[in-house]
Parts: sequence; C-alpha cells; structure tokens
Amino acid sequence: MANNQRASRWWRGMGQRQVNPKSGVLLHITSLPAPHGIGDLGPQARQFADWAANTGCAAWQVLPINPIGEGNSPYSSRSAFAIEPLLMSLEDLHADGLLPRRALAADALLKSGPCRYAAARRFKAPRIHRAFASFASSGGLRQAAFQHFADAQSHWLEAWCDDQPGEPDELAFVQYKLNEQWLRLRKHAKKQGVSFIGDVPIFVHADSTDVRQHPHLFQLDARNRPTVVSGVPPDDFCRAGQRWGHPHYNWPAHRAEQFAWWVARFRRAIELFDTVRVDHFIGFVRLYEVSARAKTARRGNWRRTPGRALLEVLLRELGSLPLIAEDLGAVTPAVTKLRNDFDLPGMRIAQWGYGSDTSKDLPERFPTRCVCYPGTHDNDTIAGWYRALDQEARKRFQHATGCERAADAPASLIKACLRSPAEWCIIPMQDILGLGSTARMNRPGTPKNNWRWRMPPTTNCGLSLHRGQQQTH
Repeated sequence: MANNQRASRWWRGMGQRQVNPKSGVLLHITSLPAPHGIGDLGPQARQFADWAANTGCAAWQVLPINPIGEGNSPYSSRSAFAIEPLLMSLEDLHADGLLPRRALAADALLKSGPCRYAAARRFKAPRIHRAFASFASSGGLRQAAFQHFADAQSHWLEAWCDDQPGEPDELAFVQYKLNEQWLRLRKHAKKQGVSFIGDVPIFVHADSTDVRQHPHLFQLDARNRPTVVSGVPPDDFCRAGQRWGHPHYNWPAHRAEQFAWWVARFRRAIELFDTVRVDHFIGFVRLYEVSARAKTARRGNWRRTPGRALLEVLLRELGSLPLIAEDLGAVTPAVTKLRNDFDLPGMRIAQWGYGSDTSKDLPERFPTRCVCYPGTHDNDTIAGWYRALDQEARKRFQHATGCERAADAPASLIKACLRSPAEWCIIPMQDILGLGSTARMNRPGTPKNNWRWRMPPTTNCGLSLHRGQQQTH
C-alpha cells in the first residue's frame, strides 16, 4: 500500500479526542526529497514546512546541520559553527540568478532513493563553484550583506576558510549562502507558525577546525592528538560500548576563558534555531573517557565536568536558555538536579516503556516538563520495534493502546504519545509514514550505512496533528 494511503488510514477515526497541542515532526534536512542526491535547504524544505503547518505541527526538529564527519554522521562535525555545504540548494542559487536553469538537470538516480553523499558532492561542487564565480564577478564580495556576515562570523569563519581545501573567498561565499538559505527557510516556517528545533552535539571531531584553532581547549598530546576520546560504556544498544572517538575537553582551560568558546557556540545555535536540543546532556555532569589507544569503549572512566558553571555563564551571557536536555542513558540524580535547576525539559522515549507495568517510560507516566518521542534517530522505527518486541512486551503494548495488529502499531504508539502529559511530542517522519526498519536513520555502534534515509518525492501522508481534530487531507 502506498505511504499516503497507509498514513491516511491510520489517522481516520481519531475524532475529536484531545491531544497535546505542542506536536512536531522529526526530519533531518538530508531526508527531504530534493533532486540532487540529498535533501537541501531549497523549495522542498519550504514545502515541508507548509505541510507541517497544515497538519498542525508547531515544530520541525532537525539533526545537526554542521559539516558531517566519518560515515556521513552529523554528530561528528568538523566545525561547531559552519553549515554542511551539501545542504546548499542549487535551485535557490538559480533563483538568485547565480546559476542557469540547465545547470539543475540531474541524473534520475540523484532524484530519489537513499541519500547519495558522494554523488551529490560530485554534482554540486562544480555548480557551487560556478555560482561563486558569478557572485564574485558581479561584485558580490563587496556587497554590504556579505561583508556583514563575514565580519559577524569572523571568529570562526576565517579559521574555517583557512582550514579547508579551496579558495577562502569561495569558502566564505558558501557559508554566506548557506546561512542565507537557512534563514530564508526559518522565516518561511515562522510565517506558517512552525518553529525549528536544532541539535548541538556535545563533542566535535578530532580533525575539526575547532580543535586546530583552539588546541589548548582539548586534551591533546605534544603532536595535537587526543590522549583520551569520547564514548559510552556497554549498554542495550552495544555490548562493547560505543567508542565515538572525539577528543575530550580541557575543562580548566575553558573555565579560565569563562567558557567563551561555548558561549559563541550556543549563540550561533540560537541565531539559527528557536530551540536547541543538547545532545548527551549527561556530559554536563560527567563524561565517559577512553584511552585514545583503546579499540572499544569497554574500559573507561567517568570524569566530572563543570556543567553547572558552564550553564550559569550561558544564562548570564545569552539571557535565556531555550534548550532541551537529551538526558538519556546513564542518568544520575546529579543530572536530574542540574536539568531541573535550570528548568530544562528532558526527553522520554515511548518505545522503552513496555518492558514492565511500572516503567517510567510509559507515555501516561511522562512528566509534563519533557519532550516525548516514540523513538529518536537512534531507535528503530515503530514498525520495526513492534516486530522485534517479545511476547510479554507486545501484549502489554496491545493492552495499553488497543493495537490489534502490526499495521496499526505506529498509529497506536503515536496516539499514546500525543495524549501523554508531555509538554511537547515530536514524531519521526518515518513513523508518520509507517515505515519499517529499512527506513531507520542510525544504528548506534554501527559505522556504515547510516544517515541515508530519504523521503520518496511523491510522499503525501495526509496526517493532521491539530489539537482535537485528527483527520486526513
């Protein structure tokens, strides 16, 4: 059955039941059905914002939009400030008069299917170069808007341009246009009543511009190589733990500078997003570190971090903290206290709630001050999760939600989330479409074949999340 028919069927019969009005959708930019190998910031993004508004979504959550690292991961960024160049919309460059229409013609393989990072880069790079040449020849580098961007972002932009292969003016142009396209999308969404939730990973890549620009802020040896790296100990996701490999911070150096790098980082994030999800919030209380020589994360140590002092500085410098604390994993009372002391909403994952009758992750037991998800980018889709449930958990889920068959599981769990007391409910687009495990975004601990899912170009799911009126369109 086509995705739009399936989604429409799920949402029939919802009637006038009361649901959480602060509902939203989780869809990374790369997953949009843009025509050049990967989702981007162009017309399809604005159309999706229109869809979100028409279906009652108050928020659109994305994954980090910074330059991607190994395995195309947005959580292993090569800059805490720059935007990933692959997100550039060639269609918008054409609309700006910087590319001819014939430059947009692409092979059919780029227009659909999973994200094709390498092919998209090969296709886009020469066209972006051509757009820059047009921009420069028309005096764009002297325009006030470009100069203002370059001056305002010089604290990171100059280092980024010096650090990357290519001509510095062109690299600055790329970031200028990406910033412009992002703000155009955000302005469009805001007119529709849709806010953006961004994502700030707690770490940066060892090979990032940030590490090279500020080596004293990281735990490095005499050759500027990490001495200890990031990860998490063994858990249900991965029995060997997860060795992420990011360098750890030299916290005394950050304290000595009044956390200036962090202030700049969060100021930039708040410039781009209405709300920011702080990935691995437990790291503001303690972080797990592994020797850089270790092959796995089985053996490591927890180290205290000055998260309270950091958040106090952020609050003083930025005036408010529109943050969501991703407090999943090894949550301790100290993590909960830190989150509560700064009045930050935490997160709850409904898929984790049916292992027992007393689970705190049952949707009806969620606290009000939280953001609930059926699952995140690290979880299986609802359809895949349901098929993998053991018999007792499946019975518990069926009894709690009235779900009678596998085809109804996504809608059943989404309804349970929408009716929960949670302040916000964010639903992955794959679950709205009822897709199976092949649409999963990430498998933690697995370095390959992640971050690839892309919506079909003709998707029209007919979902409505308006408070009190779930209906098809």
